Amino acid sequence: MATLTSDQVLTATDELIAAFAANDTAAYFACFTPDATFVFHPESSRFGDRAAYETVWASWLDSGWRVVSCISSDRLVQTYGNFAVLTHTCDTVTSADGEETTLRERESIVFVVDGDRLLAVHEHLSPMPAGA
Repeated sequence: MATLTSDQVLTATDELIAAFAANDTAAYFACFTPDATFVFHPESSRFGDRAAYETVWASWLDSGWRVVSCISSDRLVQTYGNFAVLTHTCDTVTSADGEETTLRERESIVFVVDGDRLLAVHEHLSPMPAGA
């Protein structure tokens, strides 16, 4: 996999989103390199690697939080040889304590070729401005 195509990036994105929406922890985290970083607006600091995020994810699940659904739209793929940047809108429904919350957020994911796979090395989630 020398030069990425938009289709390859969208396929990797679909895999990641499907695993997230299904609360499939193993499949979801398999979409990221071990040294991937994560910046999520509700969190007070950056997760410096996949293991740090996995620890927090597990605590969320243990507290009863789960993803109900996640839809990716308004996608833009920019390819640069063996890496790519995807920006998109995420409409996510989560559940905690029996209450569902709907979120509309913007997300950027940086993908790289890792052997014969396309994996994410960075994910950044931002709130969608009101009215957008």
